[in-house]
Amino acid sequence: MSRSSVLQSLRDTLRAIEGDGHRRRATLPFGTPAVDTRLADGGLRLDALHEVAAATASMGDDASATLFLAGIAARAWGPVLWVVRRRDLFAPGLYQSGLSPERVLYAEAADDAEVLALMEEGLRHRALGAVIGETRRAAMASTRRLQLAAEGGRTIALLMKRHAREEADPFAVPSAAVTRWRVASAPSAPLPVAGIGRARWDVHCTRQRGGEPFQLLVEACDETGRIALPARLVDRPAAAGGTRARTAAA
Repeated sequence: MSRSSVLQSLRDTLRAIEGDGHRRRATLPFGTPAVDTRLADGGLRLDALHEVAAATASMGDDASATLFLAGIAARAWGPVLWVVRRRDLFAPGLYQSGLSPERVLYAEAADDAEVLALMEEGLRHRALGAVIGETRRAAMASTRRLQLAAEGGRTIALLMKRHAREEADPFAVPSAAVTRWRVASAPSAPLPVAGIGRARWDVHCTRQRGGEPFQLLVEACDETGRIALPARLVDRPAAAGGTRARTAAA
């Protein structure tokens, strides 16, 4: 048996142990094979917590991370609860990433503790497709509560870790999240005529349960919430074988 077959067999066994032993957990694929094939579950587990952080505290990276989250939520099945600490989301930018305004319920929290409490309540409600929260700090115990609240349901939990200080690492504190992602803005490709092409992001999965970290350059979410590989990267194998949101949306 090849090494890859052994690894796949082990992953299947671990999935059965993690779940109820009789079913595979539902996932939300990105729809981009270059990403989904690198994820142990073939996508993002719906009944789990996933964390996203901007690569730096810059407005461009912060906006890119926000729209990355919006694209995931856009592909979820139902209403979206977005819990914020400040009113700086730009609805037209979210819409360009596939998340239409009529699907989003906004809740403003006074502090990080209230953000986490509202997220947990939303996850236990079971009638939402996604629950998003933004915090500067979340202890291991808090993320474990979110993970437990998500388990057994079909509501994906998305936590954006904001930079508490410019030089601070949002992922310095351990977390119960199944995946952790860093997102940075990248130079756009020039169009054949004057102008700038589709925005690009440097997406780094820094941790995933049951799989290896990876990093990819991708094109930003389209109106369906899907990212894509830049054309030159898509073509390469064939040739070898024969606002936050307003900043990134601009």
